[in-house]
Amino acid sequence: MDDLVVTRALVIPAGELTERFSRSSGPGGQGVNTADSRVELSFDIANSPSVPAHLRDRMLARLARRLTDGIITIAASEHRAQLANRNAARQRLAAALREAAAPPPRERRQTKPSRGARERRLTDKRRRGDTKRARRAGFDE
Repeated sequence: MDDLVVTRALVIPAGELTERFSRSSGPGGQGVNTADSRVELSFDIANSPSVPAHLRDRMLARLARRLTDGIITIAASEHRAQLANRNAARQRLAAALREAAAPPPRERRQTKPSRGARERRLTDKRRRGDTKRARRAGFDE
């Protein structure tokens, strides 16, 4: 198993990843009782020496709902082949860690609507009001 590349700055050594194999649920035909194709890939974020301290805090905060004692576990069982499930689990783990390690978005700077935008808004409101007023007009009977 190779090292897991999350970003250019964050590479997780293969020795820090733990894989467990079990039987997948669902139909499987003849090989259903023998193939342990489901993969659970675990990574201990809280105690990993390969995760820098500033990223560790951010990742632990963002992934708090998915963690159990600082360990994230990804399960993959959508493929029939164990190797395909291993690759799918690794890709999902890398995506989750990449998203959690991303810097926070910039705060939005509040701006005022432009003069033209205000005028367009008021013109549209007047036009809509005129349309509704025209519908309300009494009948000539």
